[in-house]
Amino acid sequence: EGNPYTWWVGKANEKHYYWGGSGPGIQKCACGIERNCTDPKYYCNCDADYKQWRKDTGMLSYKEHLPVSQVVVGDIDRPGSEAKISVGPVRCQGDRNYWNAASFVTSSSYLHFSTFQGETSADISFYFKTSASDGVFLENLGNTDFIKLELKSATEVSFSFDVGNGPVEIVVRSPNQLNDDQWHRVNAERNVKQASLQVDQLPLEVRKAPTEGHTRLELYSQLYVGAAGGQRGFLGCIRSLRMNGVTLDLEERAKVTPGVKPGCSGHCTSYGMYCANGGKCVEKYNGYSCDCSRTAYDGPFCIKDVGAFFEEGMWLRYNFHSPGTSVKDLVSRTLLSSADPETTAPDLSLNKEELSFSFSTTKSPCVLLYISSYTQDFMAVLVKPSGYLQIRYSLGGTKEPYNIDVDHRNMANGQPHTVNITRNGHDIVLQLDHYPPTSYSLPTASDIQFNSPKALFLGKVI
Repeated sequence: EGNPYTWWVGKANEKHYYWGGSGPGIQKCACGIERNCTDPKYYCNCDADYKQWRKDTGMLSYKEHLPVSQVVVGDIDRPGSEAKISVGPVRCQGDRNYWNAASFVTSSSYLHFSTFQGETSADISFYFKTSASDGVFLENLGNTDFIKLELKSATEVSFSFDVGNGPVEIVVRSPNQLNDDQWHRVNAERNVKQASLQVDQLPLEVRKAPTEGHTRLELYSQLYVGAAGGQRGFLGCIRSLRMNGVTLDLEERAKVTPGVKPGCSGHCTSYGMYCANGGKCVEKYNGYSCDCSRTAYDGPFCIKDVGAFFEEGMWLRYNFHSPGTSVKDLVSRTLLSSADPETTAPDLSLNKEELSFSFSTTKSPCVLLYISSYTQDFMAVLVKPSGYLQIRYSLGGTKEPYNIDVDHRNMANGQPHTVNITRNGHDIVLQLDHYPPTSYSLPTASDIQFNSPKALFLGKVI
């Protein structure tokens, strides 16, 4: 009974209190379902609180709640109380045709199949994902007739064909990049009346067939998937390729074809765990890299700590530069000086900002962070004498700053805490540690712009 000390966080940031071998909404472990727990009074072996190690294990199979993003363990601060947690990998299974995939690892890689029989009607669909900006998906040639699908640019997919009365091309232009290494769906159709092309959920592009001339598509070469006729082939993954209702077995053909690999696991599937501390694995065709931009770490694997230990009285200052400053200059000239550089007030105003950092301290009160401006505007995050966190916003229009007090959690307990603050106009969302986000609103009289930010102070207000 009562509130659980331990839970896991799944999709949509929801907490779950059931464990492997049990089911949603049931606050039990597998032994509680099977009625064979160490202590029959409880529904988990670990609840027995014995001196010996006990364990609760099982598969979490309710996919709407997956994947597991966090496990929170409490009640371990008593003497002799310990916990060990391990979370296994997410394993998927599904429709073999739907996931029949091949990876094209060089721009000259291709698979070939028997001639496409699409004389009067052609219905072609597939999924692709790539980091390359162009490449031929597939092509089949005749004497003059042909049919071809290609990625023309990072935002364009083209469907072209010739049934003997001149080439016809349909192009779908996407407002977003298609080479973002995410799956995109292509559906191309042609019959005696018209041809159409659709990419993802973008509007369907339709072209009527010419009134005179042939209608039959006469092909004789093999069907090439990937590079054809010396053209630059597709680099990336294609899956679920269906032509007139038949799924082509890309995996089987890829097993015996150099330059093409069966499946589409990618490097991140195998090596993504090396991106530590919340770093994001970015797929590349000759390997992978770790994006550490949303972590407090740096280096190729996000393990180089870019935090700092502040002795009492020590502080850091970063000066903001005007928008004209190049990114390269910003990176190479982060100022940690206490002297004001001779800069004019930059014409920079923020309608929204996102701030996230982690800290641990046993000192209260203390200033964690303060952002000054060339105007009266400021923002501050501090720990009050009570150990509670306070966020202050002063954006003009109000005499007193707007304060957000988090009066139910001691943040000066020496434990690491994570703070995420997102402001969009009057709306502020605050998330502390693993707890659900909380929304706040600035007073309506308050300005929504943070005018001319000047400097970021860590550890002190000047």
